Amino acid sequence: MSSAPSASGPLSPHEPSPLGAVLSYIIPGLGQIYQGRYGKGVLFMVSLLGMFFLGQAMGNWQNVYVHSVDERGRGGFSALVMRWHYGGQFWIGAAAWPALAQHFKVPLPEVIRDHQKMPDEGKLNQFFSNSDKAPDLGWVYTVVAGMLNILVMYDAYAGPVIFTVPKPTTKESAKASAEAKKEGVA
Repeated sequence: MSSAPSASGPLSPHEPSPLGAVLSYIIPGLGQIYQGRYGKGVLFMVSLLGMFFLGQAMGNWQNVYVHSVDERGRGGFSALVMRWHYGGQFWIGAAAWPALAQHFKVPLPEVIRDHQKMPDEGKLNQFFSNSDKAPDLGWVYTVVAGMLNILVMYDAYAGPVIFTVPKPTTKESAKASAEAKKEGVA
C-alpha cells in the first residue's frame, strides 16, 4: 500500500502524540519507534546519542555536569545558571540525567556514581590548558545533540508532514486540469 497522496483523496494527518514526544525526550527516537516508524527512530537514536557520547568522549567525560554551588556559595537554580551549557544538554533526555542526580545528591548505583559529576576545577583547567580544541568542541556536540532532540520530540508529537493533492470536485474542473497539464507538456 502506497503512503503517497493520490488524486482520489487526501491522507489524514497524524494525530498529536504526547506520549511519543515524552518517549523521544527520554531516549531520542523512541517515540518514532513506538509509532512504528522504525527507520526514522533508529536513525535519530544512533545519530543523536552518538553525537552526545562522542562529545562527552572528546571532553574526557568531564563536560556534562551541573555546578554544585555558584560563585557566592549558593546551590539550586543559580548553580544551574552557572553551567548554562547544561540547559541544552538536558534535552537529550536520560543520557543527561546523572548530572542532575549528582547536583541534587541523589544516591546512584555504583556503576554511574561518578558519571557526570562536577570535576575538580583545578584539574579541569589543567586539562583544558594542555589539550587542543577537542574538549571545547565536545561540549558543543553535547549541546547540539540536546537541541536537535527538541526537533525529534516535535516530530514524534506532530508526526510527519503530509502534503495532499486536492481532489477535483466536478467533471469540469477535472477536464480543465487535464487540459492545463497537456498544454504544459506540449
